Amino acid sequence: MSQQRKVIATTEAPGAVGPYSQGIATDGFVFTAGQIPVNPATSKIEAETIEDQTRQVLSNVDAVLRAAGSGLHRVIKMTVFMTDLGDFQAMNGVYAEFFPSSPPARSAVQVVALPLGVQIEMEAVALSD
Repeated sequence: MSQQRKVIATTEAPGAVGPYSQGIATDGFVFTAGQIPVNPATSKIEAETIEDQTRQVLSNVDAVLRAAGSGLHRVIKMTVFMTDLGDFQAMNGVYAEFFPSSPPARSAVQVVALPLGVQIEMEAVALSD
């Protein structure tokens, strides 16, 4: 087994604001850091609704995966962190737009708070292309 590790970085997703990488590729997998709904073009949170925040988060996850030579179509596991599971159905509707068939395994949990007061954060594990 190779055990090689490649740091993934892209300007198409929000930059890391601490001692972590946007993603790591190793041995046929890509692991993304948690992505929040920061618009990478402005470095601001512009989305207010859970639907718009979900779209931005999934776009950010996709950007990190594409930078690693993968994409949402290669995701095998997604973890969703939400501050209010009462918004689950609204999030799920947008999520289904990004995964229209053969969606990945997924966990969704409610947390007390997320960085910058956002409503949602997601991380992914994907296969490398």
